[in-house]
Amino acid sequence: MRALLDSYRKPIFGVCLGNQILALAAGADTYKLPYGHRGVNQPVQDLLTRRCYVTSQNHGYAVSDASLPKDWETWFVNINDGTNEGIRSRHRPYFSIQFHPRRTRARRTPNSVDDFLRLVEATAQG
Repeated sequence: MRALLDSYRKPIFGVCLGNQILALAAGADTYKLPYGHRGVNQPVQDLLTRRCYVTSQNHGYAVSDASLPKDWETWFVNINDGTNEGIRSRHRPYFSIQFHPRRTRARRTPNSVDDFLRLVEATAQG
């Protein structure tokens, strides 16, 4: 995965464990949480829009924000404990979330899947 990030130019979207894999490939570190995030009511905040969402999660590790390379940024944080819930590249269409995305009419979850599909479509056309 690390070698892929250096040369691949199409969108990459990591979900759940994919957040940790993408972070490790980018050069960041992960650590074991004292208490894992488990359940259907884990609040996260999108740091770009400042919007909050209630998400479904099941993980015991998190990405260390301090270890993210300078060309990556924290995208989502867990409101309960401030831990990382998503990252994104500052320069390439690579991003990931630690929670399970849900597509609902109520839009009470981030549009991450839709954003990714739009990027894939734009890349294919372009």
